[in-house]
Amino acid sequence: MAHSLEGRLALVVGGSGGIGAATARLLAEAGARVIVTHTARSAGAAASLADSLPGSGHMALPADVADTASLLALRDDVRVRCGDALHVLVNAAGFTKPVPHADLDALDDALIDRMFAVNWRGQFAAIRAFAPMLKASGDGLIVSVSSIAGRTGVGSSIAYCAAKAGIDVMTKSLARALAPEVRVLAVAPGVVDTGFVPGRGADFNAKIAASTPLGRVGRAQDVAEAILACATSLQYSTGTTIVVDGGRSL
Repeated sequence: MAHSLEGRLALVVGGSGGIGAATARLLAEAGARVIVTHTARSAGAAASLADSLPGSGHMALPADVADTASLLALRDDVRVRCGDALHVLVNAAGFTKPVPHADLDALDDALIDRMFAVNWRGQFAAIRAFAPMLKASGDGLIVSVSSIAGRTGVGSSIAYCAAKAGIDVMTKSLARALAPEVRVLAVAPGVVDTGFVPGRGADFNAKIAASTPLGRVGRAQDVAEAILACATSLQYSTGTTIVVDGGRSL
């Protein structure tokens, strides 16, 4: 590992999910003190994760990315517990619902709004809330979880593809706006073997693996390792989206 994260504070928003949990574990193994966020439904899983992480001082705290007030409350709580500086913010919260792209009526306004509230606005709102703490660290890092759907236009719904494209653009814009105190990156997975997309199982994964150059679908660990690299090895990178898809988008 090029750089240890000893003495650094990392916040993983959406830390109880597959990619978030794998990321929290790798950050803790690298020496960071890790906070994972959770909704009411995932409180138990998040608490168990925080308790299982190597090292000490880890915690699970509530937040809803679609509710800016809860993110501001989270920020204030983190300040009281941990001080004014945050070193790493990982935006791993997400939501989707499969909608065939040709079924325009099924992608109604409420679903579009929910898709953007969680997958774009929520990530921006988390960055907005914690930007002062990231700047205070003097060497802050933001990593947002995007998707190759933002580039290929192929994904669970057109709105999901659009929201993830927005993450890539936001990453570029904020990298300029927050430099030099804060670096801003994104990682774009392809198909990952988690429960994130409802209805996808072994048959779907086998089909995708057969048409992916590296011959398998992604694992949460693959994406987490890319996020860890952003924090440890890629010290001169900002404003870019790192593709982690086994060649799927080629």
